[in-house]
Amino acid sequence: MHIHKAGLLTLALLAAAGATPAAVIDFDDNLLAPNSFFEPRANVTWTSGGASFSQSWNETFDCCWGGFTYSNSTDTTTAGFANDRSAITGDGFGPGQDNYGVATVGSGAPELRFAQDQTVLGGYFTNVTYSYLAMLNGDDGNAVPFVKAPFGPGDFFELSIIGLDANGVATGSVEFLLADGADIVDDWAFVDLTSLGPVRGLRFALDSSDAGTFGINTPGYFAVDNISIVPLPAAAWLFISALGLLGLGRRRSSGLMR
Repeated sequence: MHIHKAGLLTLALLAAAGATPAAVIDFDDNLLAPNSFFEPRANVTWTSGGASFSQSWNETFDCCWGGFTYSNSTDTTTAGFANDRSAITGDGFGPGQDNYGVATVGSGAPELRFAQDQTVLGGYFTNVTYSYLAMLNGDDGNAVPFVKAPFGPGDFFELSIIGLDANGVATGSVEFLLADGADIVDDWAFVDLTSLGPVRGLRFALDSSDAGTFGINTPGYFAVDNISIVPLPAAAWLFISALGLLGLGRRRSSGLMR
């Protein structure tokens, strides 16, 4: 695991300032029946680990969820859009952890929000089965699949994780490649997010080499688990700000780099 030098300095300063130990958003605080997912078929806000998530539903056509949901679906083999809430890992990150989060960018950029400023140490990310198999085989569940596959040299599927301040203004961005050519992520991968600085929320976006008139053709989903956060004492960030660590800018994260 690579940790950016700003992340190391931030962690050291937080420790010196007496920051609260990290809490983990693991989605297991929401009860689910085995091999299922949260689908209220309404526009709702739900919480996990002190963070707020939104899920949208097209009430006009009574279909099509958007934003964030949580799942413990284990289906790693069924191709197509009907299996859009299963992580390709088949379970959450870590032993005994069943639930994980799933997000889609189909109805706009999904976000999570905190009640107060936090430093986000990082989280674990992976593909959903729908996206993974579409990039691997080209089967997206349509009669004539429109995604490019198999992915090869020059292809990519990239997740951007954007920090937000209390006014919704971006504090920085970290990029993680869910696919880099034929190397498609199929396990939980840690992404260091300390370079985002103090945030009140996170926004997520996806980009792909396979794109057309209406945006990316790669199914716009990802899965997330075990987001580690630390509430920020005011003294800690005054100290960090004085050292000029908050302007270090964006970086790319994880072992898959484009």
